[in-house]
Amino acid sequence: MRNQGLGSWPARRDRMTPDRVALTYRGRDQTYRDLRERTYRLASALAGLDVGRGDRVAYLGANHPMLVETFFAAGLLGAVFVPLNARLAPPELRYILEDAGASIVVLGDGYDGEGLPGGHLTASAYEELIAGGSPEPVDEPVGQGDVCLIMYTSGTTGRPKGAMLTHANLTWNTVNLLVDVPLAHDEVTLISAPLFHIAALAQTLVPTVLKGGRAILEPSFDVERTYDLIEAERVTVMFGVPSMFGFLARSPRWAEADLSSLRHLLCGGAPVPEPLIRIYQDRGLTFLQGYGMTETAPGALFLGTEHSVAKAGSAGVPCFFSDVRLVAPDGSPAAPGEPGEVYVHGPNVMPGYWRNLAESAKVLSPDGWFRSGDIGVADEDGYVRISDRLTDVIISGGENVYPAEVESILYGHAAVAECAVIGVPDERWGEVGKALVVLRPGAAAEAGELLGHLDGRLARFKIPKYLEFVPELPKNAAGKLLKAPLRKTYGG
Repeated sequence: MRNQGLGSWPARRDRMTPDRVALTYRGRDQTYRDLRERTYRLASALAGLDVGRGDRVAYLGANHPMLVETFFAAGLLGAVFVPLNARLAPPELRYILEDAGASIVVLGDGYDGEGLPGGHLTASAYEELIAGGSPEPVDEPVGQGDVCLIMYTSGTTGRPKGAMLTHANLTWNTVNLLVDVPLAHDEVTLISAPLFHIAALAQTLVPTVLKGGRAILEPSFDVERTYDLIEAERVTVMFGVPSMFGFLARSPRWAEADLSSLRHLLCGGAPVPEPLIRIYQDRGLTFLQGYGMTETAPGALFLGTEHSVAKAGSAGVPCFFSDVRLVAPDGSPAAPGEPGEVYVHGPNVMPGYWRNLAESAKVLSPDGWFRSGDIGVADEDGYVRISDRLTDVIISGGENVYPAEVESILYGHAAVAECAVIGVPDERWGEVGKALVVLRPGAAAEAGELLGHLDGRLARFKIPKYLEFVPELPKNAAGKLLKAPLRKTYGG
């Protein structure tokens, strides 16, 4: 094959295991033969709409086989896939589509594309387009260094930026994952985290296709349905952010559910509270934790199974083909136990942001090191704990307070379902912590009781001065906590 990119993967998998089920959606199965033929047909039809090498093909919608087919079909043509966050408001979507210069937007069920720029392909017209496409092989000369997708960052610090990820970035990320996670050919992977975020796409879907497993696509995460699918479909692999696993653990079904089929629980997107790790360990389940970001495709650090208990709470060590270093504020290497900004280097690191040389130069050194903006602390063995975003650090009386450390201990109180700590102005100390707490259903607690829970577990300067109970915490579509809205609402 001339196509060395991910677009060729359905055909490569079809010639090995054509009759294995590739995708399951709402009880309907699609084999690898089906997936190969449908991506050929879709690529042929898109080419008929003048989509070609380098053109951007966007997708707007929830998890669905259409998304997967569009991703691979774009890769067959040497085009660039642009997954859109389905929870964004129309002005936000317009900005991304205009910035990306998308040639066409494929619309999932329930989306009409009203007010969005570019050509639209509705869900109702999608099947007609595939039916009219040619099933003959599509084999464009696509190289590993070509851009495979542009994934826009969440924009928590400003306008979203389009991280360009090449076919090589995604391939090497898959290799890194498979070094640490022994995925087998018979995996049944539940994908309920949104595929428009990098972890679900690159840590679950892509490796599952490479190994020839079955991916169960769910349009959204639901606790009851997750339990039903694990039991009925004998799910072996699942990715989730900490909040998703927290919801499962707080369900009445937790103690009695049949979870015996689960082999690998991949967790990322935010620091995992140690009490949650222990809850799963007590159930005989191990988190495979890691750390990464869109710009690193995403894996940078990984904590293997054999160290999951001894190093619980750590994000692990650098992935096999990646390098990570921690850099102190003065630019020197951070010593063990000393906080430092996380820098990442390797074949999984993006070449830059789409049409944004200035922002690319801010985060990428001339020799390819990526500045993450995250703070980590390594122990004597080199295992790194991610403390916080550089922008989230609270400087109180000259001392750095890392909210994730406070949140992890606060989370250990029996009454706390979720929590977040932000910095608020203080005349004496410049800035102090404020804890925002969501209580478990039916639980009751006083602010003084929860702050007292921290006393003796943290240095006094780290204990928040204020604590407020809130009904919920804002999150993005991937379940990642958004602190900017909290600072705006509660930071005065």
